[in-house]
Amino acid sequence: MKVKGLLAGILGLFLLMSTAPSIWAQVGKFGYVDSQRILSEFKELAKAQEDFNTQYKAWDDEAKNMQKQIDDLQSEYDKQKLILSPDKKKEREAAIAAKKQLLDSYTRDTFGPGGVADKKNAELVKPLMEKINAAIERVATEGNYDFVFNSDGLVYAKKDYDITDKVLKILEE
Repeated sequence: MKVKGLLAGILGLFLLMSTAPSIWAQVGKFGYVDSQRILSEFKELAKAQEDFNTQYKAWDDEAKNMQKQIDDLQSEYDKQKLILSPDKKKEREAAIAAKKQLLDSYTRDTFGPGGVADKKNAELVKPLMEKINAAIERVATEGNYDFVFNSDGLVYAKKDYDITDKVLKILEE
């Protein structure tokens, strides 16, 4: 009885091993994309980043200008507060508080989550990410790849499967 079970197990193992190559052959063609190279070498993305940085600097300069106005008002107030009437003190303190509130609102609306900067970045990057994904899909379809991975998710990949150059070539067309 034990011998029959052992023989059945060996036969099953033999069948599994003999069909394994055909199973692996059906798995398909793999490729990967080095996303860091795409991000660093895709010229349109670099241009979008440059445009965003220019706009960001303008927003930052505006915030710094607002802060300087507050600092100037505060400094002037500190120098004169001993000679100001109580009504003038309240008036100047209210003006400083209003400017601070305006700066806080500007900073939150511009640089905060979902703010103008986030929206502008998404506006610039989204069409480029769609273009990258379309290029990857085109290379995968034309190259008959069944799977394409992001290289950050791989532990090992043969260089033969790197299709990054092909994707970059299509992006530059």
